[in-house]
Amino acid sequence: MSESATPEVTRFAGNTPVPASAEPVESARDVSDSGSVEPAVLEIEPAAAAELFGSQIDAIRAFTNNLADQGEILGLIGPLELPRLWSRHILNCAIVAPLLRPGFVGDVGSGAGLPGLVLAIARPDVNFVLIEPMERRVAWLNDQVASLQLANVSVVRARAEDARLAHPLDQVTARAVSAFSKLIPLTAPLLRTGGELILMKGEGAQREIDAAAKPVRKYRLRDVEVITLGAGVLPEVTRVIRATVD
Repeated sequence: MSESATPEVTRFAGNTPVPASAEPVESARDVSDSGSVEPAVLEIEPAAAAELFGSQIDAIRAFTNNLADQGEILGLIGPLELPRLWSRHILNCAIVAPLLRPGFVGDVGSGAGLPGLVLAIARPDVNFVLIEPMERRVAWLNDQVASLQLANVSVVRARAEDARLAHPLDQVTARAVSAFSKLIPLTAPLLRTGGELILMKGEGAQREIDAAAKPVRKYRLRDVEVITLGAGVLPEVTRVIRATVD
């Protein structure tokens, strides 16, 4: 799909996809000429999904449908996200999976499960600890772990700085949580020596690194770099700040 391509959408009611009409859909909650509210829309699954998830494709389809069905009601996603749920959220997270190693990975501020649950589905060989302080979101995460039968996931209700884990983590992920300079003191202490930060960021990733010189030194980070993923595969690339803790 080119960067200028418009994601295909299909109408979605509950857990049942309904064929899309030929008319363009401008938002997840369009109002028709008669004043009635049109059904929400869900982006048609991109071809890249099967490539990225392989044998786990049915699990990620179930999670995506659950998020589409309940996400707005529970305050997990905004009302305009359904037409880009696959490309902007699910696949945006999944493309990070090859950076993970077998071991224990913590996801800080898991929220809707982006990226934690998506990565746990993509990488069943990795153990995930989802760290989330809000009770409502913790309930959602636990419900998804149970319904999707994810044996490689545990959920901890805590702020990152208050989390008490059984052992140090091998890697820590986060997406849309905070600036790099503020994330470092929240995430670096959770890692073992030699552990990695895998932090999903936007176009300003390098500027965030430049602005974080002091915490980088204080928490003994090395090999701090921006990795760009998904070029030629996704409509928009995914940027990750990766760093090792000494």
